[in-house]
Amino acid sequence: MNGGRRRRTAGATAAGLMSLLSLLFMAPQAGAQTAATRFLGTISAISGDTITVKPAQGDARQVEVPATAQLERIEPGQTNLSAAVAMQFSELAVGDRVLVNVDPGSTGPTPQALRVIAIKAEDVAKRQQEETQAWQRGVGGLVKSIDASTGTIVLTSGAGLVTRTVTVHITPSTVLKRYAPGSVSFAGAQPAPIAAIQPGDQLRARGEKNADGTEMTADEAVSGSFRNISGTIVSLDPATSTLVVKDLATKRPVTVRMGAEVQMRKLSDRMAQFLAARLNGQAGNGHGGQQGGGGSDAGSGAAGQRGGGDPQQMLNRAEVIHFSDLQKGEAVMLVSTQGSSDVTAITLLAGVEPLLEAPASQDLLANWSMNSSAPEDAAAQ
Repeated sequence: MNGGRRRRTAGATAAGLMSLLSLLFMAPQAGAQTAATRFLGTISAISGDTITVKPAQGDARQVEVPATAQLERIEPGQTNLSAAVAMQFSELAVGDRVLVNVDPGSTGPTPQALRVIAIKAEDVAKRQQEETQAWQRGVGGLVKSIDASTGTIVLTSGAGLVTRTVTVHITPSTVLKRYAPGSVSFAGAQPAPIAAIQPGDQLRARGEKNADGTEMTADEAVSGSFRNISGTIVSLDPATSTLVVKDLATKRPVTVRMGAEVQMRKLSDRMAQFLAARLNGQAGNGHGGQQGGGGSDAGSGAAGQRGGGDPQQMLNRAEVIHFSDLQKGEAVMLVSTQGSSDVTAITLLAGVEPLLEAPASQDLLANWSMNSSAPEDAAAQ
């Protein structure tokens, strides 16, 4: 979920920045500033000494920034003003996030600012990139066991012949979050204790790994309880971006909502057959993709020649598809929010007919879902 990963990580960073600036609303101010009007938003235009700020909700507001105004810049992630540094008006740019304290005594047609606290757009972008890379270097998988007393979580990552276990150590400083019920938004994940994590949950963590990658001391971890569905598409509704899938396990129809963050990919026939062989414990013939040499097939061929290959990375190389590419009667595998008859998809994989007979296929998709969607929204999220 590379695109989803960037969106989720960006969303997570943006949410953090907004929380930071919101905290600044409550910071004690001296003198006239205690009575000043404050508003928060993103600079959408600059003209002369006037900036236009678009709040998250409501109409854009204009404010003059006189030479007497106090301008400060703060880095993403800072939680108080002691780390702020002075800046010049010329350093402000469209896209910067700002908290504006308005002078209540200004009488002109455009209010004047007493103080502007800015987080630069380039600093936000840099922070987002750093967070994305940190989550990409992290670990993810299905929770095998939890020992809350020692802060130890054992994950299973991968599927079939490449299944491995990773031990994640939770410390008092680890930031633990959990997806809200019915949500796939990392930005909406809420703080939750280790006791909230259950075997079978998906979990992703970032932090410091040991040399062979089998253990990690987590700086941050996010978990959630999701549903794996394999079935056949019964109907599609492009107007509402929903489809109905007949779940092979329950034999019942499930309405699947396809949100903006869902990742959809489709396996080529050769890649599907190769993955099915791998998941069933077979080495594969190593010849997939030797003819034509293109795209996903080439990836499966290379994996076959090595006699191994990471199935999850192979899924990442599969063709990206869209809702309009799905067909009635097509077999799909997906990971979604919990629900018996109405769910929201996180990832969907088409071209999976050969995989449906492989018992490990559900673990494959569940691991891929968490590994490839760094908290998104991550990531990211």
